[in-house]
Amino acid sequence: MSKGRLEAFSDGVIAVIITIMVLEMKPPHSPSIAALVSIAPAFLTYVLSFVLVGIYWSNHHHLLHAVHHVNGRILWANLHLLFWLSLAPFVTGWMGDNHWAPVPVAAYGGVMLCAAIAYFILTRVLLSAHERDSGLARALGTDFKGKISLVMYAAAIPLAFVHPVLSGLLYVLVAIMWLIPDRRFENEITSP
Repeated sequence: MSKGRLEAFSDGVIAVIITIMVLEMKPPHSPSIAALVSIAPAFLTYVLSFVLVGIYWSNHHHLLHAVHHVNGRILWANLHLLFWLSLAPFVTGWMGDNHWAPVPVAAYGGVMLCAAIAYFILTRVLLSAHERDSGLARALGTDFKGKISLVMYAAAIPLAFVHPVLSGLLYVLVAIMWLIPDRRFENEITSP
């Protein structure tokens, strides 16, 4: 399989994930501002999830631009990532519909942690299929942001049982940290 097919498949799955998330949002049954306010937790959860899934899409795109070839291990590692991302609509709806109750907030963090682990695994599998001094290896570097994200998600899960909003703030901090596409990949792709 070519790297282009892997990218196209992943793009399609991520587009479906985002579509499902928005379709899960139910409009209020009343034409009032109060009705809109009542669905604010669901809307805010959707925005957070849209941003996080969008970040995965953007970084996945940059990651695959630095890749020269794919193999079976890479395909499975990529499917592993897509599996966890495909659970985003479920935990997004559960957390939003239950107004950020502790168990759904912890479950949301669990899915995001597993997606982050899967992304980390994908990067390691990609690195093992490329030369040590490849552009991919140079672009990934120490992957400090990736490792910090894992720690923040892991901390947010138990924190959800103490204070779910603080747990949610950690999810937001991860998103803020990743909002700007990783320049390491852009620099590596455009360098001679």
